[in-house]
Amino acid sequence: MPIVIKDKVRSSTSTTGTGTYTLGSAATGFLNFSVIGNGNQTYYCCTNGMDWEIGLGTYTSSGTTLSRDTILSSSNSDNAINWTSGSKDIFVTFPAEYSNPGLVNFDNSNDLIILWNNFKKYLNLSIQDSVLYNNQGVGGIVSTYSLVYAGVDAYYYGGVLAPNGDIHFVPFRYANRGQKINTITGVVSTYSLVYTAGYYLGGVLAPNGDIHFIPYGANRGQKINSITGVVSTYSLVYTSDYYHGGVLAPNGDIHFIPSSANRGQKINTITGVVSTYSLVYTTSAAYSGGVLAPNGDIHFVPYNANRGQKISSSGVVSTYSLVYTSGGAYQGGVLAPNGDIHFIPYGANQGQKISSSGVVSIYSLAYPSSYLYSGGVLAPNGDIHLVPNGADRGQKINTITGVVSTYSLVNTTGGRYYGGVLAPNGDIHFIPDNAGLGQKISTNTSLPLAVCCSPFLNKF
Repeated sequence: MPIVIKDKVRSSTSTTGTGTYTLGSAATGFLNFSVIGNGNQTYYCCTNGMDWEIGLGTYTSSGTTLSRDTILSSSNSDNAINWTSGSKDIFVTFPAEYSNPGLVNFDNSNDLIILWNNFKKYLNLSIQDSVLYNNQGVGGIVSTYSLVYAGVDAYYYGGVLAPNGDIHFVPFRYANRGQKINTITGVVSTYSLVYTAGYYLGGVLAPNGDIHFIPYGANRGQKINSITGVVSTYSLVYTSDYYHGGVLAPNGDIHFIPSSANRGQKINTITGVVSTYSLVYTTSAAYSGGVLAPNGDIHFVPYNANRGQKISSSGVVSTYSLVYTSGGAYQGGVLAPNGDIHFIPYGANQGQKISSSGVVSIYSLAYPSSYLYSGGVLAPNGDIHLVPNGADRGQKINTITGVVSTYSLVNTTGGRYYGGVLAPNGDIHFIPDNAGLGQKISTNTSLPLAVCCSPFLNKF
């Protein structure tokens, strides 16, 4: 069920106890809760002028009620208020702790940890019947959709969700136009690029709404303002080698992840200043994608590297030991709700992850054939979906139980996918890498757009 927020929705209720609210008529000058829509969820605040409760509830038109699905905070130690008789005000709100999608600067890593904890609360909203991340068994539908621009020249590597709900495919080689899908209407469209001679691999959403395409052999940066649609380029400091994916840091910098580059490079999204920094470890095609950890560290995902490498929010670069290394081992990574960072297997025949405490470990895959997945996406139910790049089946990791399983795909021939994006309606879109069709899998769990635009979900 989608979460709907509407302005100026206010009513009264005389409900007593801790059960479902029965709603009265709209307050003078305000809208009725019916604008939320039958069966949809919304955030609410209920108060009698002394006690108060903020939560997530489901509106039902029959009986005009609002259930108390999740209590987020209250004057009763964050538990449901046991209301006594008398009229109370109840209105639609948006919890302050959720109002920041992470697209602003943070003073320190503690702020980022607070954001991550709030992010996990969103994921936990899918708890039903006391079963963690339960999607009620009706998700998992795989479907395809037509593209506007497809064929031998339509290579896209990675995608980015814009604040308006569009998913932009990042143009790689040969693609001479941008392409996006509106996740609300399903409309696919294209737009002109400024620079098409070089390659880009992966993208990142900046705080001002710009989507930066990460330069992979390109001699200039390129971005599109997701609000105005204006595409522009900017100069780089270092263009001799390759970067593979990017990550938004807590201070608003976008870090280009070094592949064969012998130095790190980043752009300050506020000032536009591009700068470089020294690395501890470099080798050919060393890393492929990166992940922002809750403590502010950015982890580079090992591809050919024989060690992990990360940069802290204070700019300190360091390395750490891995359990498993091989050529072309991992492409892209995903942060799980428990704080583990999963490296997505490409040439590796086993999964590998690093915990928030720095422990590196490996685990078995259900389908370990090499070079079949590129990138991964965290679903609202806690599963990490591996994006099929030549695989004839999907594969996912349940981050709660550790169980790895596979599922059927619709399109497995005539194209591949490279990277994926979670849409606000819970669909995971696989980004077409010369695939003739778009492909997605539903998860049956919607999330607010703010959390889907979080830096924790903008990777690769």
